Amino acid sequence: MKTKIEVNVTSEIGELENVIVHSPGPEVEDMTPQNAERALYSDILNLSVASREYKSFKRVLKKVAVVHEVEDLLKEVIKNEDARKQLVQELCKNECVDEISEYLASLDSAALAGQLIRGVPLNFDNLTNYLSNEKYALRPLHNFFFTRDSAAAIRKKVLIAKMASKVREREAIIMESIFHNHPMFDLEIVNPVKFPKFTNDITIEGGDITVVRDDVLLVGISDRTSSRGIDFMIDRLKEKGEKRHIIAQVLPREPESFIHLDMVFTLLDVDKCAVYPDVIFNPHDFQTIHIIIDNGKVSKIFEEPNIVEALNKLGIHLETVTCGGNADKWTQEREQWHSGANFFAFAPGKILGYARNVHTIEELDKHGFEVVKASQIISGKQNLNDYKKCVVTIEGEELSRGGGGCRCMTMPIRRKSVSW
Repeated sequence: MKTKIEVNVTSEIGELENVIVHSPGPEVEDMTPQNAERALYSDILNLSVASREYKSFKRVLKKVAVVHEVEDLLKEVIKNEDARKQLVQELCKNECVDEISEYLASLDSAALAGQLIRGVPLNFDNLTNYLSNEKYALRPLHNFFFTRDSAAAIRKKVLIAKMASKVREREAIIMESIFHNHPMFDLEIVNPVKFPKFTNDITIEGGDITVVRDDVLLVGISDRTSSRGIDFMIDRLKEKGEKRHIIAQVLPREPESFIHLDMVFTLLDVDKCAVYPDVIFNPHDFQTIHIIIDNGKVSKIFEEPNIVEALNKLGIHLETVTCGGNADKWTQEREQWHSGANFFAFAPGKILGYARNVHTIEELDKHGFEVVKASQIISGKQNLNDYKKCVVTIEGEELSRGGGGCRCMTMPIRRKSVSW
């Protein structure tokens, strides 16, 4: 058996030890312009290019941490007959496809894991199916390579997301099965759907959750995470009776580049963050609300000027790095569209981001981050240990068109603690 992993994430920037990813496969490309919007895409991707870019991204991650693939974990889980049966039943019920349950049960572990992710083709064995415009009985999971969204590690717990869109619910169900059944994980699972008081207006996605410190959470109120979803998190935090701070940031509902909080704000270091200023510093349109939980109850709810000032009051003093630089608002808008504020910290002051956002990268350079190409790290020409602060640039011309950045493509499950 593999060594047991005690899940523990107490900050967004602690040195990365274990992370879950999903390498994009045929499911990413198996869509058309007609159904791309239904799949939550604004464009269709070229898999060969996206795969090449993702391979570089993953190879850098493997230089700094243990990297786990969703599909590999799923294959191992469904070797257990009880786990397999439970997962198939839940998925078929959730997607109203009981007619394929027997077929899914007949597949070996590798084939079943593959089809749960890449889709089950529709069998044209009756008139209804023959007349259908659908290609799949179980649609491909086009968005699964954004593993950040379907679950979030918060301290020693994993919160299973309640996805806002039906097309992504299977991702969360698969992740819960992995965390519940894989013998490698030691953790407590929190799933709003299994909560006795669950209602359909509770939605929470991982891209909206940032663990700043063990007592401070940032959460976006977005098209994907509802105020009811944040109320659910508050209720769960109240049970422990510890003092906690939740800072909730209202986000624009359109365009889709504002899908989650991490598209406008990410932590880079103990004293630096990336921001898209038109949202973060616009309290008139987008409120920042501070919720204090103390002694098992909400002791105070009040409005803050912005996230940066709210964190400053809690002893977290941040210098802002502007997405797109400070010269031109049009450039800021263009680079935000391609995840210019979305960085993944694999250690304090060491981050991953897309090379295409050249003005943002230049701004990082001005703030002391040395710019290093992913190819230099992969080849061994440069060593990450030689840098105090750096941004490793990933070629993301195709990946960015999927609507997310390097943070979106990672689900950290264990980080070292940070000295604030």
